[in-house]
Amino acid sequence: MKTTFGQSTRGYPKIVLLLRPPGVYRADSDTSLLIRVLREGGYAAGRNVLDIGTGTGALALAAARAGAASVTAVDLSLRSVAAAWLNTRLHRVRCAVHHGDLFEPVAGKRFDLILANPPYVPAATNMLPRHRITRCWDAGLDGRAVLDRICTGGPALLAPGGLMLLVHSAVCDDDVTLRRLADAGLHAEVLTRATVPFGPVMRLRAAMLEARGLVEPGQRDEELVVIGARHAG
Repeated sequence: MKTTFGQSTRGYPKIVLLLRPPGVYRADSDTSLLIRVLREGGYAAGRNVLDIGTGTGALALAAARAGAASVTAVDLSLRSVAAAWLNTRLHRVRCAVHHGDLFEPVAGKRFDLILANPPYVPAATNMLPRHRITRCWDAGLDGRAVLDRICTGGPALLAPGGLMLLVHSAVCDDDVTLRRLADAGLHAEVLTRATVPFGPVMRLRAAMLEARGLVEPGQRDEELVVIGARHAG
């Protein structure tokens, strides 16, 4: 299967063709928003970059094209690892792709820039799927099961002066993300926000989200936030 992410009326990046096997997350508006911030801020140029939960490799590819000195990508899904490897090779981009859980495959290494578009959709239970497409978005009852692990574990992999760029829905509370990053010793701030219509998964779960008070009655859009975090010192 092929997919694209590309330019919209919001000024997201121009279209890039990506191979996407079944079961691999399709680059969507959250990916595009993070890429826009990455490019406009010039954050990748000359830096060693880590893409956590790479999926098709869209963020890794964008970082390489934005002048990264090196790019490393990690994903728990073997299909995603294969997709990212193929896509970076098809676009003639050098990228080391590793299979594993979040930061485990790169433990002990340091990066100037960490990119993350993790699963963040609130689910019916706290049990995280491992072998179904829902692993690409299910993130526990509050949507923070993976987010909190990144906030806690990511800072140890940042080089001095390094930056983490993280995108997620405000439905899972960006204030909590800011506090978690601050507790981990980073200075964090929201770099940009964008309101987008609910995607298919959020539409299906709208009633559940309303019942939990995570969205307003009748709300069918969400705010995406990109957070930047550096070492406070």
